[in-house]
Amino acid sequence: MTLPQRWVKEPGARVEGSRDLDRSKVQAPCVVRAPGGGFRLFYTAVGPGKPFANCQGYILSAASTDGLYFTAEPGIRIAPDPAVMQMSLRALAPSIAALPEGGWRLYFEARGPADMPTAIMSAVSSDQLDWRIEPGVRFTAPGGTGAPRFLPLDGGGGRLFCFESVYAGGDPKSGPRLGTRVISASTGDGLAFLREPGVRLADKYDVIDSAGITAAEVVPGAPWRMVFSAWQDVPEGAVVPSHPSVDVGAATTDFAVASIAADMAGYRSRILMASSNEGLNWTRDRIIIEGEGYGGGGIDAVHAEDMSLIELDDGRWRMYYAACDAHGVWRVASAISA
Repeated sequence: MTLPQRWVKEPGARVEGSRDLDRSKVQAPCVVRAPGGGFRLFYTAVGPGKPFANCQGYILSAASTDGLYFTAEPGIRIAPDPAVMQMSLRALAPSIAALPEGGWRLYFEARGPADMPTAIMSAVSSDQLDWRIEPGVRFTAPGGTGAPRFLPLDGGGGRLFCFESVYAGGDPKSGPRLGTRVISASTGDGLAFLREPGVRLADKYDVIDSAGITAAEVVPGAPWRMVFSAWQDVPEGAVVPSHPSVDVGAATTDFAVASIAADMAGYRSRILMASSNEGLNWTRDRIIIEGEGYGGGGIDAVHAEDMSLIELDDGRWRMYYAACDAHGVWRVASAISA
């Protein structure tokens, strides 16, 4: 099996802001098969119905019988907890794995104050709806990690792909962020992770990823495929508002308004593919999803990122991804393999 390199965008949005919990911003999807049939799409959101004033986002879900038309499910699946510093402001970017003994584990990026490195935490569930946060951090790095993608491996255990933030002084307190690159960690039990040597995919390869790589999902095969999202930096001279995730003083601001202002300051994001013979050393292939750019049409005109893949019964693959149009509206879009 080889993941195809050609993808066709599907019309419309799979999920968009429709209620107080997600009206302000929708991002970072994760799709899984639902235990009762059909599909469940987990996604990151924020809106006026957030659980506390400083909350910057949480994980919601929507259900579908066909993978195209989704109905939002009530409540919050994973919410940040002000009492837990590591996840006191935002929970985002879920990745879900079935457990051998039954049930599921959900890995997510946890954010506290902007001067604290982001980390990957986890939760478990027996029904995909009610989740119990597991104590501690699954994986982090001096600069922080995020956007986890868990890949079960033959023989047990698994590999976690994620981004690593790199700072001028080593961590968020000691200098500006220089970029984000893809690294990996291995586990035997899904709880304790050991970083694997090296970097899976470095950023700043060219202008397309000059602002970093935000997520990477891997599908084994011959060859292995990595689908990743990369951000292009703003044009020289552009004025970029401070993003709340890197501004310690912005915890009390309207996260959606402030973050969208930064998103739309001249950045672009696209989805690309890379290939490997063994899942550790990667060669870049090509762009597979991009929009028309500022002033263009389409729900992904400016940004396409943070994708999640699922194989369909007919052998094709569907990709769900975060999409932002030329007006700064974020939704979840999809594409089908061809």
